[in-house]
Amino acid sequence: MVKAFGWLCAAAAISFSVGAAQADTIKVGVIGTMSGPYALFGKNYKMGIDAWVAENGNKVGGHTVEFVYRDEVSPNPAQSKALAQELIVKEKVQYIAGLYFTPNAMAVAPLLQEAKVPMVVLNAATSSITEKSPYIVRTSFTMFQNTVPAAKVAKQKGATKVAIAVSDYGPGIDAETAFKKTFEAEGGKVVEAIRMPLSTTDFGPIMQRIKDSGADMIFTFLPAGPPTLGFVKAYIDNGLKAGNVKLMSTGDVVTEPDLPNIGEPGVGILSTYHYAVSHDSPENKAFLAQLQKDGGKLDEITMTSVAAYDGARLIYKMIEATGGKQDPEKAIAAVKGMQWTSPRGPVSIDPETRHITQNVYLREVEKADGKLINKEIETFKAQPDWGLVKQ
Repeated sequence: MVKAFGWLCAAAAISFSVGAAQADTIKVGVIGTMSGPYALFGKNYKMGIDAWVAENGNKVGGHTVEFVYRDEVSPNPAQSKALAQELIVKEKVQYIAGLYFTPNAMAVAPLLQEAKVPMVVLNAATSSITEKSPYIVRTSFTMFQNTVPAAKVAKQKGATKVAIAVSDYGPGIDAETAFKKTFEAEGGKVVEAIRMPLSTTDFGPIMQRIKDSGADMIFTFLPAGPPTLGFVKAYIDNGLKAGNVKLMSTGDVVTEPDLPNIGEPGVGILSTYHYAVSHDSPENKAFLAQLQKDGGKLDEITMTSVAAYDGARLIYKMIEATGGKQDPEKAIAAVKGMQWTSPRGPVSIDPETRHITQNVYLREVEKADGKLINKEIETFKAQPDWGLVKQ
């Protein structure tokens, strides 16, 4: 305990000196999945940040902004905490961004106040993360935000008995809670609730449990990546789609890079999410054009690129507001209530929760010009983080 306190005091002293000693270069540490099974999402962090820099330059008020990347690979809180410590102490970063997994973000949170370093969350989706430090702001999404509309749609589509299957960690439990509460309030019934270990690869037994439950719809969440493809294929291969058991998910389960592998049987799958590559707006078209100009491929783009692009916007705003100095209170205050038009649509930062308010879209997998896409068919405007809304 004493050792930890000593490190934090040293880190705080170092961080306070950074503003004066290195005012000409401001470092931003980005912790992301740069390798391993989730590497595509870390790559998208860099794509989004690079797009912002390409459009806006690498200077803010005469200060050069440098992004320093570290690889978190997988859910590993101890590793991510160590990476954050290294970035703060050795690299002397003034800001941290990234964090794909909730446990990793939670592990970094205690370091922020002592080191006086704000953190912009670019993915991790448990509502309570922003409550762990006043220096945390989020430009991604939360499970409550995307799931409440999913439950409303399920009832609208005629579902009466739903089986819930989610990954057994923070965001999955949030998704289960949000769906169950909302769906039951709408008059529906949850007949099965399954929490799947993150390491699950065989989804056949889960599909059998769902069949036995008599559900007419499945609601699911798994973190975007290899398991989601396995879940959707098991849903198809085990005859649930053919048996008219509908699948409703958050968009993590049907990301654009996975659609070609899901193939034609995926047509008709419904999801609710805050971004689709097919989103029809001038801002999104310009964003995608910049990603492609920088070497990105349309079939590799995910939601983390947009979160990173918008996260870079917030970091530039914080640097501008503080004149490049290490002043986390002033930095965070500068982005509370901030509004802009993102590639995903109109967004703002809630001044109370420091979470992004944004549209959530009902999407359906369909084929357009020979390619599977998530087609937006309904908009739920200006959705807050329902998990943090004071009832």
